[in-house]
Parts: sequence; structure tokens; C-alpha cells
Amino acid sequence: MSFVDTLRQWDQAVTCVDVQDLTEALRIFLSIQEPNSKIYFNIGCLHLLNRDLDAAEKAFDCSIGKDEHLAVAFFQRGMTFYRMKRYEESLADFQQAFKALRGNQLIDYKALGLRYKLYACEVLLNMALSEAQLGNWEKAHINLVKALNYKTDAKLNIIDRALDSALKQKLFKPVEFPSKVLFKPNKHYVAELEKKDYLGKAKVVASVVPQDAFSGFAPLKPQVEDGPACPKEPEVLRALEGEPHTVLFKFVPETSDELAVVPGNIVFVLQKGADNWASVIFNERRGLVPYNYLERLEISLASKPNEGQGKSQPLSREPPTRPERIQGLTPSGNSSGDTEQDEQSTDNLCIVKVRFTFNFAVSVPLGSPSAILIEKISKKLNLPSTAITLSLTSEATEQSVITPSTEMESMWRGASGLRITLWCHANEHTDGTRQSEIHLVALHSYESSNPEDLNFHQGDTITLLSKVNQDWLEGQCSGATGIFPASFVEEVPVNDQSSE
Repeated sequence: MSFVDTLRQWDQAVTCVDVQDLTEALRIFLSIQEPNSKIYFNIGCLHLLNRDLDAAEKAFDCSIGKDEHLAVAFFQRGMTFYRMKRYEESLADFQQAFKALRGNQLIDYKALGLRYKLYACEVLLNMALSEAQLGNWEKAHINLVKALNYKTDAKLNIIDRALDSALKQKLFKPVEFPSKVLFKPNKHYVAELEKKDYLGKAKVVASVVPQDAFSGFAPLKPQVEDGPACPKEPEVLRALEGEPHTVLFKFVPETSDELAVVPGNIVFVLQKGADNWASVIFNERRGLVPYNYLERLEISLASKPNEGQGKSQPLSREPPTRPERIQGLTPSGNSSGDTEQDEQSTDNLCIVKVRFTFNFAVSVPLGSPSAILIEKISKKLNLPSTAITLSLTSEATEQSVITPSTEMESMWRGASGLRITLWCHANEHTDGTRQSEIHLVALHSYESSNPEDLNFHQGDTITLLSKVNQDWLEGQCSGATGIFPASFVEEVPVNDQSSE
């Protein structure tokens, strides 16, 4: 069978899966004479959907035989052995899958035609489950602790739940591959299967010049008096963030949140503090620079490209005195919001890890009163401060709840390395109703290779967790948590939410 025939049948079978015709899809895949590793993998997944475990095992054997480095095939065969209660063989396949990851946090198979990411922490979780089924609880615990080193924010909850179960010597659920997700053929190759008419249909062209008897290969002269208009000057596609300034003097940073610049650099001032320090961006890096080292630069959209090249640089002289930084007046070196990276760059800030329905972190000055801490967390959750309760333990008891009368000094003394963990609970409102969740519906499908992003399909319902900034939101969908573009979703009306 030729490559073109294989490609055509592969595409037909995947199309059948998209319309839920799994029987026809399996028939087409089995009719391919020389399947490759990806096609054998697809056959094994369809057999798993039909609960034909023996046929699935043989298909994954062939897939691994064609490509011994296909980690996801080892993962699927391990799940097949697990369902057959052959736990030793299942453990061996999960170990091979982890070895094929080669120390990476994940493998994204999107480039190979499979919309799936195989996470190392999930493979380790299944390894621990196989060890637990064999009665090796100590090895299961070791694998789960190792999984914590490979975890991502989206996978943190399942690792924590599995670790809690293992400590109690209770079994937990394995991580399973979505069997309806299959390897698809290269879309560019599929597009070439259709016949194309590059010449098009013949057209009769009549000349507007009277008695035009032109023949030959010389180009025709324009038959209009005026030629085409001059091309317009290129438009500005987007406005640059901040105000442009020219650096006059060399500045050497003394702290981690200051930015090194030299004379002649063009920086964009995001914010200017009252103590003569400015938060700027330069080469996609943000930091603090003394404002008296800068000079405002006027940019005109109508200016020609060569204008300004003959300008002379400022005369070399001694830079002004470095201004003193005053706490509360110095602007932030990063205006992207309350990110953990910004909080760690300031020595007197304490990182507060909050365990809610999802985990997040905020930063407050060490020794802050309870009102400031609660207000910071309520803004992060987009909830009123009266609707949340903070506690030092997972259970909100009278001794652990943080109130205005709580002795905050003793709490801050418990912060290890400027880090502390608190638990947050949503309270009921005074009218007896709970804070309603905001649900969003996906207008378009969204997939990203970034582990912290949330992938979803068109029509999926997403629970809004927080607003990162004007363009990005944080939400939860199908048990996964991550960020996604706000333009890809719209809010479900209140009536529709209540009907759910």
C-alpha cells in the first residue's frame, strides 16, 4: 500500500472517530496493510474503548515495536496491564514511560499529531499505584514524593490526594489516557490529497484600446491616465507600553529589582515614584532606574525612518547622585500584578500560600495586621472580605481562625523563610445563600503548550476562579486549573447558571 493510500485511510478513520462511529474507524484502521507506530497506537486505544484488552495489548506491542521511544505507548500498555490486574507488568511499562521522558517535566505530542501532554508526575502516580497493588506501600510513598518534584500547578491536587491516601494505605484512582484522543495525520499532507487546479479556467480578455493588434511578449502599457496611488506609510500596529525615554548615564544596579542600562538605551517608563525612581521596561525586562538618569523621548508617527540618526549623543559628564529609595514611594519593578516572582524580589515581603478550592499565593509585608491580609486575599478571589474565613489549619476551629483579635505576632513568628501556609474557606452570606460561582462558556477551543494554561474545547463550561489581568483569566474546567485568554469565553447569564 502506498503512502498516499495509507494517509487517506488514516484520515478517514480519524474522521469517523470525530463523528463517534468507532466501529467503522476500527475497521478502516485494521484494513491498513502496513500501519506505523501511531496507527497501531490508535488501534490499541479503540480496542480499549471496546474493552477488548487482549487485542489492545497486541496493538500496543506493535506500536512499541515500531517506535521503542514512544513513551505514551508504554503508558497505555501499562494501563492495559493494570486493567487486566497484571500489576508487575503494568509497573514495568510505567517505569519505561518515565525513562522515555528523560527527566523532562512533560512531553507535548501536539507536534506529532496527538493533542495530549504526558506529565512525569502522572506516570509516577501510576507507578505508585501499581506498587500499592503489589503491597509495596513504602515504594509507593517514595514514588509519590518523587512526583512532587515534577508536579505542575494544574496537577498539584491529584498528587496531594494520592499522597494522603498512600499514607493511610488506601488505594487511589489512576491517571488514565483519554482513549478517543488519537494520532492524526499531518494536515498539510492531507491537504495535498485533494486535486488542485492551478491553471484555472480560460478567460477571454478584451482590450479597451481601439484596434489593438498587440502580439508578442512585451508588457502592455497602462490604459488609464493616472497610475496607481503611492503606497501609504505603514501604520502603527500596536502602541508600546509606557512612555519612551532615553538613558543619559550608565546605571549599575545594587539590588535584584533594579535594571542595568547604559547611555543611548531606549526604555519605556511604566510608573514614576515620588522618590525619583521609575519602573521601566527594556528588552522585555522590567526593573527600577533613577528617573534623573532619563530624558523623555518624543516619537512622531509621521517621522521618517532616517530621522534622528544624526543626533549627537549627550556630552559625557558625571551622573547625578543616586536617589534614596523610600518604602511605599518607590514604584514596583514589575507592573504585571501580584505574581509570586515579584513578591520574592522584595526582602521584607512574606509569601502567603493559600489553600482554597485551588492553591495560590499572595504577598504582604511581614507583620501586617489581619485586615490587610484578608483584604489582599479577598481581592485575589474577587470575593468580599466578609465572605471568607482564614485559618491556620485545614479545619476552621475557634483556635485556628484568624480574626481582628488574633495575635498576629505569634502567627508571623511561625513563618519559616518568609513563607507561611493558610487555609481559606468561603462563608455564607447574611441572606443564607452562598457566593454564586461565575460560569463561562468557551466560544472557541484553546490549546497551549504552556503547562500553566487551561486547555478546553468550544462549548465547554469553565468556572471562573480569578481575574489575572485585563486579557487573562484563571479558571477550572474538567478538573484542571489554569489561565486562558478572556477573549475566548463569555459569561453564562445568571438565569442559565441558576438552572444548572
